[in-house]
Amino acid sequence: MSAGTPKGGTAAAPSEHPEHPEHPEHPEHPEHPEHPEHPEHPEHGGHHASTAVAQFARHRTLLFTVAYEITASVADAEDVVQETYLRWAQAAEQPGGIRQPRAYLVQIATRQALNRLRSRARQREDYVGPWLPEPLLTAPDVADDVVLAESVSMAMMLVVENLSPDERAVFLLREVFGFGHDEIAAAVGKSPAAVRQIAHRARSHVQSRRPGLPGGHTDTVQVVERFMAATSTGDLQGLMDVLAPDVVLLSDGGGKVNAARRPVITADKVARMLVGLGAKATGTWRLQPAMVNGRFGALVFVAGVLHTVGSLEVQDGLVSTVYLVRNPDKLGGVAATWPLQR
Repeated sequence: MSAGTPKGGTAAAPSEHPEHPEHPEHPEHPEHPEHPEHPEHPEHGGHHASTAVAQFARHRTLLFTVAYEITASVADAEDVVQETYLRWAQAAEQPGGIRQPRAYLVQIATRQALNRLRSRARQREDYVGPWLPEPLLTAPDVADDVVLAESVSMAMMLVVENLSPDERAVFLLREVFGFGHDEIAAAVGKSPAAVRQIAHRARSHVQSRRPGLPGGHTDTVQVVERFMAATSTGDLQGLMDVLAPDVVLLSDGGGKVNAARRPVITADKVARMLVGLGAKATGTWRLQPAMVNGRFGALVFVAGVLHTVGSLEVQDGLVSTVYLVRNPDKLGGVAATWPLQR
């Protein structure tokens, strides 16, 4: 696939580095099979256990999506899904079963995700340079669901990052996943009245900072193609022509690799930085177009090794924001394309 044709959704990395395969088989849940490694017929009864596993499997993608949007971490989201299964298996053993499996499973996942989010609060406070969510490759059809695509975009996840943990969970469960106040109350341990207040406060915060929606698909594709071509060839003027005058570039290195410690602003500075990154690369480098968090982006390989994951926001026919994730600890989510659901 050429750098000028952003079709997206395919992860890549050199075959000699199995942790980032060049052409993965695109498992829906890498390293975590759809049916967790728990026997379908444990000692407590085959048919009952099989039903519980089937119900869990039906909602697994939803659980991953909820956990990822709350934690902004692919690794944490996968761990939450596994923890949710263990608790679900125990609850499903009780007489009478669970009347509303979807809501019950999401309640468990939400609690586990909030626990992980709170436990990492200090790490976020001490983070070196701009913090960005762990990127993940998304299927092209995610863009067909405008609400879902916006909710997993880098831009929106950064807005939601400014909410408190409870506000974040309430906002996402209500506005993105459509749960009722009573169901959310059970998930976050609040009264329905308190949840309504939290939802109103969180909604007001998000609305005041909500990023603009991207332009039409055809126009966006053309802008991205021009951006990719100019970046690949080091065409400074070509980049300037597709960048908004007040474009912002955020680069997340986490203090582990070289990255801008502050946002880079204006078309001239961003264009020169992007061209400079290519010129300074040690060894050959290439861009592989991909759909990253519901937006057009690219995987950047240097000497055959995955180096950076980029995502673009395009508004009014120009690139308005460039997100570059370079922290190696955050690149595991691009080993495969992740299905999302709400």
